[in-house]
Amino acid sequence: MLEQVLHQIPILADLSPEQLDLLKPIFSLEICPQKRVIFEQGAPANYLYIVIKGEVLIQFKPHDGEIITVARIKEGGVFGWSAALGNETYTSGAICIAQTKLLKVLGEDLKNLRQNHPETGILILERLAEVVLERVKRTGAQSQVVALLEHALKNGVKPIGG
Repeated sequence: MLEQVLHQIPILADLSPEQLDLLKPIFSLEICPQKRVIFEQGAPANYLYIVIKGEVLIQFKPHDGEIITVARIKEGGVFGWSAALGNETYTSGAICIAQTKLLKVLGEDLKNLRQNHPETGILILERLAEVVLERVKRTGAQSQVVALLEHALKNGVKPIGG
């Protein structure tokens, strides 16, 4: 079943069977009920998530204001990318607004993939960067995220795990 799900994910499209075999042991499925908080802003950034079915709200709470919804992540969308970039904590929170099926991977496992299988690891990071940049263009915070992504990609995502 996981193999079928991996084939459906846009950022994993066109990977070879060998590359998909590398991903199977590090990805897992999770089903979340409506209104479940997946992670809160400031929580340890452990997992990168991909929505298989359902919808997730990404919310940010400024220190001096109300909660702001910064993105609605639908099928095929990626969130929790702080884990892939080596951030210690999530910069926003995530909550399911419908029953949601997720694919998740530990940031540490992405780091190990990058170190042990550089071609596949870099390809996944490049595709992740494209998704993040597209979202940032819509939210207007492009310069900060671009700098963070460039650092992560140029330096082999060394900040993850220390």
